[in-house]
Amino acid sequence: MRMHDVPHGCVVVGVDGSADSDRAVGWAAAQAALEDRTLAIVHSTSGSALRDTVWLDAQGIDHRELSAALDEAARDTVTSARMLATAAAPRIEVVTAVVEPDPRLALVELSQRAHLVVVGSRGRGPVRTALLGSVSASVARQAHCPVVVCRPSARPVVGPGILVGSDGDPAATPVLEFAFAQASLRGAPLTVMHCFWDVAVAVRGPGIVDDTDPDDLSDLRLLLTRSVSALVEKFPDVDVTLQLARGLVDECLVDRLPDSSLVVVGRSQASGWARFLHASCAIAVLERAHTTVAVVPESA
Repeated sequence: MRMHDVPHGCVVVGVDGSADSDRAVGWAAAQAALEDRTLAIVHSTSGSALRDTVWLDAQGIDHRELSAALDEAARDTVTSARMLATAAAPRIEVVTAVVEPDPRLALVELSQRAHLVVVGSRGRGPVRTALLGSVSASVARQAHCPVVVCRPSARPVVGPGILVGSDGDPAATPVLEFAFAQASLRGAPLTVMHCFWDVAVAVRGPGIVDDTDPDDLSDLRLLLTRSVSALVEKFPDVDVTLQLARGLVDECLVDRLPDSSLVVVGRSQASGWARFLHASCAIAVLERAHTTVAVVPESA
């Protein structure tokens, strides 16, 4: 199947045959089953790298043989991924596509028609960000639909809860709606956290704000309550907890709560160079998270 044949509204998972990729396939297959959607398994051969064959000829390498070997490896990769997907969710429809563009370009292009894009993570941590950014962070920054990055767990997940960060801005409504929908699908509790920074952080340090906090935070509590009011009515089955936290977004979401099965963060739809600045919070969470992270584009 070619890239433009991938069906609209499907769950797309990028694969490369690694253990991280296999983790993403399992998550994507389960998600496709939950939402009754087609799963599209996509592998990139980066075939454009073989268009200039001068360097191959200079090394005495037959580029046709190398190309054939890459094609065979690609078929093996998607076949293996299909087997993993059908084992995880036997009833879903699975399609596969081997594409030539760089995986970052291919997945961003496919995000225009996909319901969701799922990728693995190398789990190298913030020191080796370049490897994380090679695919997962790049796609998370630029995709047109939500992107789920399946991070390796450093420790067992405590529960199935979902955690979403919200600043109360109406533009973040798609982020909250995604989190509510996932909580409803899974029958999981949802924590909506608003992270803020004030002078008290320097004195008390970052952390969850409880009812004994001496500062008057009623305006922030009201903002958070109003931001979810319509979704609480739309998803009455979801058990929702509202939480305020002082500190940086990644610090609060990743470090200050027990493990969640899914962390949801928003990404501004800013254009030009500004999109990299607005995406920094989401990428910071991606780098530090020890669970699956969904990065959801905010409304323009």
